[in-house]
Amino acid sequence: MKQKVIFMVDMESFYASIEKAKIINNSGRPLVVSGDPERRSGVILAACPIAKKHGVKNGERMWEAKQKCPELIVVKPHMQDYIDVSIQITEILEQYTNLVEPYSIDEQFMDVTGSQKLFGEPYEIAKKIQDHIRLETSVHARIGIGENKVLAKMACDNFSKKNKSGIFWLKKDTLSETLWLLPVEKMFGIGSKMSAHLRNMGIRTIGQLADLPLERFKKKWGINGQVLWMTAHGEDYSPVNTTSHEGSKAIGHGMTLPRDYSTLDDIHVVLLELCEEVCMRARKSNVVGKTISVSVNGASFEVKTGFHRQTTLFEPTNYVMDVFHASHKLFTQFWDGQPIRRVGISLSNLSPDHELQLSLFDTERDKKLDLGYVMDKIREKYGVTSLVRASSLTKASQMVERSKKIGGHYK
Repeated sequence: MKQKVIFMVDMESFYASIEKAKIINNSGRPLVVSGDPERRSGVILAACPIAKKHGVKNGERMWEAKQKCPELIVVKPHMQDYIDVSIQITEILEQYTNLVEPYSIDEQFMDVTGSQKLFGEPYEIAKKIQDHIRLETSVHARIGIGENKVLAKMACDNFSKKNKSGIFWLKKDTLSETLWLLPVEKMFGIGSKMSAHLRNMGIRTIGQLADLPLERFKKKWGINGQVLWMTAHGEDYSPVNTTSHEGSKAIGHGMTLPRDYSTLDDIHVVLLELCEEVCMRARKSNVVGKTISVSVNGASFEVKTGFHRQTTLFEPTNYVMDVFHASHKLFTQFWDGQPIRRVGISLSNLSPDHELQLSLFDTERDKKLDLGYVMDKIREKYGVTSLVRASSLTKASQMVERSKKIGGHYK
């Protein structure tokens, strides 16, 4: 059987690269994308390689970045542009294989095992893809190569990004000379807490982790321990899956509010709007759900307040008012009366909407569900805000403002 060849294709400074491509004579100019360029406390979402050479990092505050690089060009994010380019890159990758799996907006797996007769050896294919993406989008791609997804991912994260060519092939028979020399936190799947835990055990490198017997990991962490051990040994049996983002276990929406919400009337407005968004997504996926969850964070940074509670309905639904009444009941039951700054609603315990059983208790159920699908068709044709509830015309409403955003940032 022919050995698999998997690519992890990662876009360098994705947001910043797209913004730089819009600027004429951008060579040599440091640029960052910030959620709020007007505020000194705004956070850097993406920094171009030139800005990074000045020490600017993703996630740091604007004033810190400006101190390091006073000549910094700061631009607002344009999320729709980034989504459009991400889709364009997926279409480019699909010209080389039909097995492409988006991992994030700027990372994608692809299986090129069966593409080599058409496009050449793995390095040759990787270079063609790099050139193709740069020509079409002006974005530089880094590519990690491995016989499975975990090797390709670690090749990209730890070696391709530091390699001048932007391409690295991480092979199992060279792990002792490459991956195992790295600090343990560089391994895929290890966060800061696990890293600290492993270091307390005397495990400093990935190689030291790999040297320990599998049974020790299974005894301590069960299946998660086995996955850690397998990752250290470059083992992964998950295929590149073109439907990996289908079949969600839950559908949810959260909202960070622009100010403290302290009255029930105001809070009920955003609760209803979140239920509207969740139910629209459920209908788009043709599912109904039985379990409704409400998450709330208080406005105080000093004293953490809030709650996460859920309730299960007698029958599954994707009708807005069913979900709202359950959410409203949970909220009023567990809210401590303190101002809130973030609220989220989710619908889980999902099932296909065409498998609904006949109801003896809600004779209007089918009409209510059908109404939601009709409203969706109108919104799809005329825009999300073409049909809004009266409560969304109040000052507490966030619907119109949210319709202008993607992922919390303006389109």
